[in-house]
Amino acid sequence: MSVEVERKFLCNADTLKKLEEIGAVCVGQQQIHDQYFDTPEFHLTLRDMWLRKRKGCWELKCPTAEAQSGKQGEAAASLCTRYKEITSLPEIHLRVKEVIKQDRESEAGFSQEDESWLSKLDLVCFAEFTTARCSFTLKEEGVQIDLDQADFGYHVGEIEVLISEGGDEQAALEKIRKTAEKLGIRSQTFNTSTALYCVLLSVPVK
Repeated sequence: MSVEVERKFLCNADTLKKLEEIGAVCVGQQQIHDQYFDTPEFHLTLRDMWLRKRKGCWELKCPTAEAQSGKQGEAAASLCTRYKEITSLPEIHLRVKEVIKQDRESEAGFSQEDESWLSKLDLVCFAEFTTARCSFTLKEEGVQIDLDQADFGYHVGEIEVLISEGGDEQAALEKIRKTAEKLGIRSQTFNTSTALYCVLLSVPVK
């Protein structure tokens, strides 16, 4: 399983110009429709776990053990987040139940189309929106940069490096630090939690 090491930043009209200046290459644009789910008490999001349905498929983003322990080292590392992205529906169901009910019933019979498990775990959609994403790469760095504009006007950028579980996290953090420096990004304490909480406060469920 891969680990996403990422840093969020607020982007503006100058960001595209900066990307051109540092030699970033646009690798595509896409529309992404997301639905985020949690209990009414927000058992998942308060633990920095993000359950979503994207393009008809379920995903669960969970912080790595190091991220949960708070052992992040220097300031530059503390600006980044580390997540595992789980896409196996039975495993997602199990992880969610561990948080909500702490039980381990049979996981048999799940499908992407069957959503009866949502009501059984008291999960409801708390945010739904469409994002226009433009992706760039820095080939020499092994870095991807995404610029997102949500349909309610929210703009956010992300610098991401993928590593294998147990891989060289320090190297990934250094690549992200150098890219942020090239883009002129200041030390914004802004991460996935901040971004999604902004969504939670400002986006009605459709």
